[in-house]
Amino acid sequence: MKIMVRETPKGMEVYVPKKDLEELVVESEKPGVWGGWARLSNGWTFEMPAFDEAPKLPITVEARRLSVE
Repeated sequence: MKIMVRETPKGMEVYVPKKDLEELVVESEKPGVWGGWARLSNGWTFEMPAFDEAPKLPITVEARRLSVE
């Protein structure tokens, strides 16, 4: 699923265009959300792609949704 990740004053935010959903990242497996899972404020969890260096934000990436809560 394509998602957009951006930095906001409140923290990292994920936008899911197909669902018109904007949610903050509330928990992540690794610092900076890249290369592990990231949980959104609505309970969804995504497996995030890994990068050698943190990418410039905002960025659109392919992420796999692990849960729907």
